[in-house]
Amino acid sequence: MSPTPSPLTFYTNPMSRGQIARWALHEAGADYDQKIIAYEGEMKSDEYLAINPMGKVPAIVHNGGTVTECAAICAYLADSFPEAGLAPTADERADYYRWLFFAAGPIEQAVLDRNFGLSPTEEQERTAGYGSYDRAMDVLDQMLQSRAYVCGDRFTMADVYVGSQVDWGLQFQSFPERDSFQAYAERLRTRDKYKEAKAIDAALMPES
Repeated sequence: MSPTPSPLTFYTNPMSRGQIARWALHEAGADYDQKIIAYEGEMKSDEYLAINPMGKVPAIVHNGGTVTECAAICAYLADSFPEAGLAPTADERADYYRWLFFAAGPIEQAVLDRNFGLSPTEEQERTAGYGSYDRAMDVLDQMLQSRAYVCGDRFTMADVYVGSQVDWGLQFQSFPERDSFQAYAERLRTRDKYKEAKAIDAALMPES
C-alpha cells in the first residue's frame, strides 16, 4: 500500500518568505508535503496561479482550503493545530493580533519603501499607514523593550511572524541595530524548531 498523502501541501521556495511559513509549520508540528516552486517559469505557471493568482510563495493548501500571506498562514496554523499551544489565550488575544498585523502592515511597508528609496513627506505621513520608518521602528522597539515575546513571557505563533521580520531585518540591515531587536532575535534563534526549519531551507537553496 502506498502511504496516505499529507492533507497539507506547502508551496515554497527556500529563498523567499516561505522560510517564515516553514518555521510556522514546524512550530505547529504539522505534517506537510512540500512543493518547491522555481522563480523562473513555474511561479507564474497556470498550475501555480490556480493556487495563488499573485504568483507568489508561500501558500498552503489544507483540507481543501488555500491560505496565502505569511501572517495569515501563521495565524491559520496556530488555530488548526491547537495541540502546539501557539494560539493566543483570551488574555493574549489583543496583543497577539495587534502586533502580528502591525508587523504585516506598517513594518513591512515601511521597510519596503525604505529599500526602494521612498520616504513620505510630512504631509504624506498622514495617509501612509506606517507614518514614517522611524516611527514604526520606535513603536516596535518600545514594545519589545517591555517583554520577552509579543504576548509577554510566552512564545506564540505571533512571534514567528514578528520575529522573522526582526531577524531578517537585522541580517539584511533593513532594521536598525537596537538592543531590543537584537535580544529578541537571539531568543528566537535558539529555538529548536527555528533551527530545524532553517536547516531545511539552507540545504534546499543550491537546488532552487
